[in-house]
Amino acid sequence: MPIKTILVVDDSPTERYFLSDLLRKNGFDVVAAETGEDGVAKAKLEKPDLILMDVVMPGLNGFQATRMLSRDPATQSIPVIMCTTKSQETDRVWGLRQGAIDYLVKPIVAEQLLAKIQSLGK
Repeated sequence: MPIKTILVVDDSPTERYFLSDLLRKNGFDVVAAETGEDGVAKAKLEKPDLILMDVVMPGLNGFQATRMLSRDPATQSIPVIMCTTKSQETDRVWGLRQGAIDYLVKPIVAEQLLAKIQSLGK
């Protein structure tokens, strides 16, 4: 299924702008959320083709939000890629256990992210 709409969930305005700008310049529609709670709500409402999820956020963190999305029948088919500063192997494993399909460590390398998105859309 081709990836067209991507939900970016990140509490950092700088990161949201960087990812949104990068994705729009590459032809994607972007929906943004600045909290885990908002990300879960927007995922249910917008039904994006992909979610890019930060981990370290106030309130509902990215691990918790990803777990909620992967266990909800309404959103469990939406792939989640975690994009975070948490670079420990245990964090990566935990993120994948919560339902993420991939785990990228910030700073995000644009070419690497776009290649992963392209491989999902095949």
